[in-house]
Amino acid sequence: MPPRQIQDYADSGIKDAFTGGTNLIKVSKHDAITLRISHAMSKSKLSSLEMYLFVPGEIGLNQNLMPETDLYYNCLTQKRAYYSDKHLLPLIHSRLAQRGRLSSTQYRISLSLFAYQYVMALDNAVDDLLHDSDNVTETEIDNVVELTLDILRRLRRTIPYEETLKRYYTNIDNYLSWYTEQKFLSLVAHLTRDSEYKTIKDRLIILAEKEQAHRALHHYNSTQAAQDITRISNKMRLLRRLIEHPVILKETLIALGNNIRRAVKGIATGFVMLFVTMIVVFARDYWGEITASFVIAMSFLYALREIFKDDLKDMLWRWLRKGKPKWKRRYYDPSTGNQIGQKYEWLNYQTISNLPDRIQRIRKKRIVQREEQVISYRSETEMSTSRFMSGYEETREIIYFDFREITRLFDKDTYRVYRLNNGQVSREKIEKRHLFNLIIKQDNHIDEPIYYRWKVVLNRSKIVAIEPIELTSNELE
Repeated sequence: MPPRQIQDYADSGIKDAFTGGTNLIKVSKHDAITLRISHAMSKSKLSSLEMYLFVPGEIGLNQNLMPETDLYYNCLTQKRAYYSDKHLLPLIHSRLAQRGRLSSTQYRISLSLFAYQYVMALDNAVDDLLHDSDNVTETEIDNVVELTLDILRRLRRTIPYEETLKRYYTNIDNYLSWYTEQKFLSLVAHLTRDSEYKTIKDRLIILAEKEQAHRALHHYNSTQAAQDITRISNKMRLLRRLIEHPVILKETLIALGNNIRRAVKGIATGFVMLFVTMIVVFARDYWGEITASFVIAMSFLYALREIFKDDLKDMLWRWLRKGKPKWKRRYYDPSTGNQIGQKYEWLNYQTISNLPDRIQRIRKKRIVQREEQVISYRSETEMSTSRFMSGYEETREIIYFDFREITRLFDKDTYRVYRLNNGQVSREKIEKRHLFNLIIKQDNHIDEPIYYRWKVVLNRSKIVAIEPIELTSNELE
């Protein structure tokens, strides 16, 4: 099914194509083995996000096998971009730019945001159609197509006069035309070969050809580039970066606690050395002179020093850093370079018994769940909206969780299942799959926190299914 807002599309011209509105969280596949979690930050300058991934115990994931730091750097990536629910604002900016009432910088940022949100909305709409490609109706596909064409028509009615702005518009229109064509063709390729889809397939092919003709008519690409699939795809990749550059916030990542780690190392070493020195003095007084027994005792003592020094250092480190954030991100406006926000992050392994009561109720304790390993991620974000580019008051964050490091722990073996069919026994090879549970808590510190739950089914090579689970009132109380 396409997103509900596409079905409700009416007078406003463009609707938010992220499922559930601006504040809700959407979980989907980014690629075969990567989970994509997106949410917008609005209403407040402060927002908290908690994610709990329940990993089946049979996989054997633990702190020794994959430390938290490795898990963070190898599995988690993220980006934050400007976001606006005033979807026609960039087109209004374009008209103002035509009259010389808007700076070229503001126009570029606004048009890039328009294109960026359009691309992501089209991704979501087409992915939803392909996810249920066996049952999707022609009307549902038509709804997406009509919305797409209407957005492009609105964009192409507002071409700026100034040459520098027009060149920027040309790059944007060139990419959106090519990307729309690609999405239409992907629908044609993935829809079943049933005759009931022949009409809509023919229409999608005609629309793709029209987009090709549109680019050729305006001489967006050279003939050689248009005919070379490698050259044109590389060019479009560069144009995508052009779109994202003024929209996606720049950031710096800081690992917290480095100074404390150095201090802990010095304190632990100093304390152990003080103890060792005292023992050496007592031993020297006891033996009176250096003997073989004295040398053996000192060797044993220094061996103990190395052991207890590391244990003491780890104990002090855990005690001093308990509950404190492990990483900090600073966000900067891509145009001005001014800092506009920051985020603190935590990532830990936990057991179910140590989770908050409400999370435990949502997960529902059972014997199998007791063996699960829980990956807990938490973030607190604070944004200075007064420093945002004029016209924008929100940001949207996308977090990618790459399961590749975890799926390498999956058992490679397959097993066989026997089926009885009309008196005949057939033998089928079955792949081994694992069920992960994902629970997310979102809190904007104004309204009541919102909880979500998904089931994520994986095999060794891909995410097989993502199923949202509706929470009951008892689980939320």
